Formats: sequence, structure tokens, C-alpha cells
Amino acid sequence: MSNSIANLLSNQGIGAALPMLERRMLVMHALNKTRVELITQADYELSEQEFHIVQTLFERRNQGEPVAYILGQREFFGLDLRVTKDVLIPRPDTELLVELSLKFAPPNSELLDVGTGSGAIAIAVAHQRPDLSVWAADISAAALEVARTNADTHRCKITFIESDWYNNLPTHQWHTIVSNPPYIVANDSHLFQGDLRFEPISALTDHGDGLSAYRALIAGAVIRLHAGGWLLFEHGFDQAEPVRALLHAAQFQQVQSWRDLAGIERVSGGQFSA
Repeated sequence: MSNSIANLLSNQGIGAALPMLERRMLVMHALNKTRVELITQADYELSEQEFHIVQTLFERRNQGEPVAYILGQREFFGLDLRVTKDVLIPRPDTELLVELSLKFAPPNSELLDVGTGSGAIAIAVAHQRPDLSVWAADISAAALEVARTNADTHRCKITFIESDWYNNLPTHQWHTIVSNPPYIVANDSHLFQGDLRFEPISALTDHGDGLSAYRALIAGAVIRLHAGGWLLFEHGFDQAEPVRALLHAAQFQQVQSWRDLAGIERVSGGQFSA
């Protein structure tokens, strides 16, 4: 069998075990070709080096490595973002948090994204709302490097700070604080399945009951939010009720949850009343 693009993408090729969409994405990446070029140049014969590159990518995916890490990027809120193994892979579910951030952030105000990772939330917000002064914090210096690169790529001016939650942040108040913190319960079986096996463990789980990050973020928010400011979180599919309870206990007002496209309560938040 020849090493043509057509044969690589066929159901008898070396990537036959992979879904066609993934095969196409990996071949496009390896050969630096568009999807149209894969069709119009179907008879293109790969060099030995090109074939080896494609074969290596297929093998990595067959071993379970996420496509986003192999390609080094993932689309989020219409933006192509760089991703590495130092950051979580941005997911469509998190776009709800961006939409709510855009809704509740007052004009010409300041917004803080805590635990920014790749910078996906902060950059999506800043890209949509240039009137906002956006800050972003993360405990990981490696993650912040990725986030800064993404911000530069999309020409978003964001203040990045290396911080364990609020601990290294300056004395300051924001109008909106948002976060997608680690919320998977320690030793949950999902941590050992699919893409999660390859993602940074401390960005997935708090190594406890899944709620410790919310406790810390809520406790610190009461001195870091302007009166009337909103605190918004992404959380797990079964965590809306306990997160709302934490917000109520801290005297937040208008506490509520919002559902994602699958109908799951995915984001909860409340308004701070001084």
C-alpha cells in the first residue's frame, strides 16, 4: 500500500483504529495542510520522514493522549488557544462561565479569573469586552507562561499574577471574580479515564471532598469584591447544591445556578452585599 494521503485516511490505513475526524486533524497538523488540501491532494505521497511523523502522532493518540495536547492547541469561545500538559484542556462547558461573566461584569469594571490555567476564561472575556480590566492568577508558573502566550496571540491586555488563590494578590477589590477550580473528589474514577489521565492532577482535584477550593475562594472574596459584585464558579454536575449552600452561608445574595447545553447545573454564583 502506498503512503498517500488517501491511504492514510482510509479504513485500512495505519490510523484505522481512530475516528476519521481525528485522523484528518492529525494528518493536517503533521503535513501543515488544510482540510481542502487533504481532499484535492489525496494522491500526495508522503516522504519517509512525513510518514514517520504521522505514524508517531497516530500512535500517541492510540495510547490515549488527548488530541489537544498532540496538536498543541484547542478552540475555545471562537479562539485558538495554545495548550500544553501544564494546563487543563479548555472545554465547551466552560463557555457558560464566560457568557455569565460577560453578562454580569459592569461596563469599564475589573474582573479577576482565579486559577486561570491556559487563560481561556480571562482571554475570552477580554477579547469580547475590551472595556474591562482583566486580571488572572494561577499557582503554576508554567501555566501562566501558556496563558501569557495566548493573551499575546489574541492581543489581550491582562494582568497575570502567580498566586495560590488570593494569597499573593495585592490588596485590591474587583467587580467580578470568576473561577473554574479543581472540583473532582479525590480518587474519583474519572481521574483515571480518558483525557483526564493526561491532564495536571492538581488542576482537576483538590485531593479532598471537591469543595475546598470553593470554601477558600468564597472566604477570600468577601474582602476582595466591591459591593454588588458577582462571584461565579464552574463546578461538577452534582455540586450545584453544596456550592449554593456555601454562598448562602457567606451571606451572598441572588444565589443561583445556571444550566449548560446538556441541561446540567454547571455554574453557580451570587452577588456580594457589603
